[in-house]
Amino acid sequence: MTEVQRLEQMQTGFALRYGSLPELWVRAPGRVDLMGSHTDYNEGYVLTLPIDRDTWIAARPRADGWVAIESLNLGGGCEFDLQAVQKDARAPWTNYVRGVAAVLRQEGYPLTGFDGLVHSTIPLSSGLSSSAALEAATLQVFQALGGWRIEPVQQARLCQRAENEFVGVNCGILDQYTSILGQPGCALLLDCRDLTSRGVEVPAEISIVICDTRAKRQLAGTEYAERRAQCEAGARQLAGYSPHVRTLRDITVEELAANEDRLPPSVARRCRFIVEENRRVLDMAAALPAADRRQIAGLTARSYAGARDLYEINSREMSWMMTAMLGAPGVIGARQAGAGFGGCMLAFVDSAQTGPFRRHVEGAYAAAGGLTPGVYVVQPAPGAGLASPLAAYAISR
Repeated sequence: MTEVQRLEQMQTGFALRYGSLPELWVRAPGRVDLMGSHTDYNEGYVLTLPIDRDTWIAARPRADGWVAIESLNLGGGCEFDLQAVQKDARAPWTNYVRGVAAVLRQEGYPLTGFDGLVHSTIPLSSGLSSSAALEAATLQVFQALGGWRIEPVQQARLCQRAENEFVGVNCGILDQYTSILGQPGCALLLDCRDLTSRGVEVPAEISIVICDTRAKRQLAGTEYAERRAQCEAGARQLAGYSPHVRTLRDITVEELAANEDRLPPSVARRCRFIVEENRRVLDMAAALPAADRRQIAGLTARSYAGARDLYEINSREMSWMMTAMLGAPGVIGARQAGAGFGGCMLAFVDSAQTGPFRRHVEGAYAAAGGLTPGVYVVQPAPGAGLASPLAAYAISR
């Protein structure tokens, strides 16, 4: 679907639902972690990429203090009163919109109601942060209609609070930060402790290819919460032997090795993965701009093996996809993405070989499990903000 086709579809859908054309457009990107699985909630480092798969909201203000929100991707739209925001079990996707409204209201920001229509090109429940993109886009609508401005890092914090406190997913800040503070043309090396980042070049000769297993995963109430609790327990125990430890971010590989046998075996495995993964992030931030293919291959292989054997976030679909990616023409390295347990994976691919790579992965993965994967190259994208699709539409006419 081209941007013009997307615009026309949203304009038509908006007019059918609300009787007029929208007055405001916003967008927010999804993201993929190039290195750094589960390091964010351990106050570590992540090499994260905002991608050109994104969420748009078309909106029109209303004066009655209510929000009406519907989606072209999902059913079950709703209306809710901004003075009494409640969770909705019938249309759970709307809780990400409601949560942002609830947190902004708690913080004292004046909120204007609106009619809104959502469309996303981010695969849902795939590990590419469709929920964070929806949160980030919602905040842009309230900000634009209210005439006030929140500093970007605080925007990310508020969106994270919406997911933690209202939706009930105890996520770190990685997804929201990347969606809001993304920079065009590069990945971000994010320090999840002090919430600073710097741009990391993605060289033109290397393409980032998303490989969607189409195996959906859910975070709330699953092993995600268990893994986080195990990391926190490990950090508390290790702090008893090394007082400088606040989180696993503060542990070196050598310190962990000296104290690993004091931890329960499952906790020790989780801690080892995080400590080693944190180091791999910094190494990848140096290897990628240099197009160091040997280093990229080794880092991705060790990350996937650790995720599978130490953090145990693998699935049969992920194993099938890993085999398909590593056997494809042009592959440099491949690994998991997101929280694991299915969803998307990614490969670093020679840019001249993306076509043969895609065709091989599609065939090999379908043959292994009978599922048709999604395989597509992604580009770095700017962070959330106002969109101007009407300008692109006018140029195309």
